[in-house]
Amino acid sequence: MIVTRALPESIEGRMAQLFDTVANPTDTPMTAEALAAAMADCDVLVPTVTDRIDAALIDAAPDRLRLIANYGAGVGHIDLKAARERGITVTNTPGVLTEDTADMAMALILAVPRRLVEGDELVRAGGWTGWAPTSMRGHRIGGKKLGILGMGRIGQAVAMRARAFGLQIHYHNRHRLPQVLEAQLGATWHGDLDSMLEAADILTIHTPHTGSTGGLIDARRLDLLGPSGWLINTARGEIIDNEAMIAALAERRIAGAGLDVYVNEPAVDPRLLDLDNVVLLPHLGSATFEGREDMGVKVMANIRAWSDGHRPPDQVLDGWL
Repeated sequence: MIVTRALPESIEGRMAQLFDTVANPTDTPMTAEALAAAMADCDVLVPTVTDRIDAALIDAAPDRLRLIANYGAGVGHIDLKAARERGITVTNTPGVLTEDTADMAMALILAVPRRLVEGDELVRAGGWTGWAPTSMRGHRIGGKKLGILGMGRIGQAVAMRARAFGLQIHYHNRHRLPQVLEAQLGATWHGDLDSMLEAADILTIHTPHTGSTGGLIDARRLDLLGPSGWLINTARGEIIDNEAMIAALAERRIAGAGLDVYVNEPAVDPRLLDLDNVVLLPHLGSATFEGREDMGVKVMANIRAWSDGHRPPDQVLDGWL
């Protein structure tokens, strides 16, 4: 088994006890060439979101590679179709990151309209001259309409938090939630995404990056959100058309954005750095001690089940394609 990035010490220690493990003590992200070499030399690969495992890499891998046990919930960086065609099982770590990611989304929902980061920067720069009736005004979130794109575990956890802050919950999902759950969340379903965007004051994204969701939030849909609307993304950068988003922010066709994920991470488009209506975070959604430990436990459970000849509990199925 080869692990592509340095994991928490306790997880690496337990992996070494359970499996024949090759770790990455320098935590240097692997190049495509290094990934190819790793995939040629193991039965199980444990990658992370920083590893792009495309069809070419999978096609070139020898038959020895039988399991890709992803350390993370999202699998948009793995070509699932190519893996399936080669008979390679892919697993992920769902569920354990729900609360942490929902906390981060809620933090951004608060930070962007209330200008929290701008306020912090003002104080640190010595520019604050004291309280004044018209200084640093933001927008109240209570009573606003929150549009949730993707109402799975994380979307529902965000809805629970947002309702406590007085937000009205609207959502778009492939499948409507049971009415009893809608009632518990106070959520209104929109079968049409455009309809939800027209209703929403804040859009938060919680859908996986798949072939159908890439670029889903484009220029036209950002215009539906409108000049008083805020955009929150803790899912995957590729779900939003990057050029359209930057133009909408720069031209104030949307009010602002809170971003924890980006296209081509870890590179952040330098144009975003020049905008004062954006809060930028370094992919912190799952960055808790507890969450990263739990991810490792999930990975080991999947590998152990697979090695014992059982179907792994978190096998990624065709619904992700």
